[in-house]
Amino acid sequence: MRLNEITYTDAMPVEGYGPGFFRIGGEVVEGALLTGPTGTGAWGGYDDPDALLALAGQIDVLFLGTGAEIAHMPADLRARLEEAGLGIEVMSSPSAARTYNVLLSEGRRIALAALPV
Repeated sequence: MRLNEITYTDAMPVEGYGPGFFRIGGEVVEGALLTGPTGTGAWGGYDDPDALLALAGQIDVLFLGTGAEIAHMPADLRARLEEAGLGIEVMSSPSAARTYNVLLSEGRRIALAALPV
């Protein structure tokens, strides 16, 4: 039998999203979103790498939602995040939100940074 310690955090699942917003914990976040073990808030997008780098050591994987369609993230941002030891999975924001919710329910150490659809 394998026993795993589960540590609960302030992370909450994504309840919904639409043009320009996300809903988490009954609250609406306008624009880009960052949510994970330290809570939920607005994110400055690709021009705000420090918010993502602050997650180093707290999470294993960062899901990066690129909006309605999948797109490449800036190479310099990817390099900085990987150098900090963050695993990154890039996908459309709807896919990233769904994947984040599933892995969050499993107690994984994850975060979601997403651009609105």
